[in-house]
Amino acid sequence: MRKGMAAAGSAAFFVAAPGVVAGLVPWWLTGWQVRTPVPYATALRAAGIVLAAAGGVVLVAAFVRFVREGVGTPAPVAPTEHLVVGGLYRYV
Repeated sequence: MRKGMAAAGSAAFFVAAPGVVAGLVPWWLTGWQVRTPVPYATALRAAGIVLAAAGGVVLVAAFVRFVREGVGTPAPVAPTEHLVVGGLYRYV
């Protein structure tokens, strides 16, 4: 698999898997409607945004590493051609 195809497949999988789990399912459950806010809601939202951004950085880095180092995607239907052992995968 060429890197261009791997990048396209990874982008599609990025939208499909994390997009559904982190976007569509919460929207189905809550409709993005905020219930009665608590006095410390702003601090909790800020903490949530920071944690979500940190997780997003790790997720994007993993997808990029799958394309660059493994020449494939994280999706089981188009696995990598080489074992990914760099970055955070070095410690797993």
